[in-house]
Amino acid sequence: MTFILIIFPHSMAKLTCNDYGFECDFVAEGEMETVIDDFRKHTDDEHGIDYSKEAVMQFLLRKQGI
Repeated sequence: MTFILIIFPHSMAKLTCNDYGFECDFVAEGEMETVIDDFRKHTDDEHGIDYSKEAVMQFLLRKQGI
């Protein structure tokens, strides 16, 4: 059996650095694509970690319990 997961890019999402072990108040909130891009840019610029889009998508999916 194959499962197909469809992610809607205009779905609302929220990620915070604090949720992922950083002592940081940064929050990315809005449409999913924007949140992914903003979170990746912030973690690269401020924390020196270059997460892939796929890794950040996994953060969002786990947060949503998917």
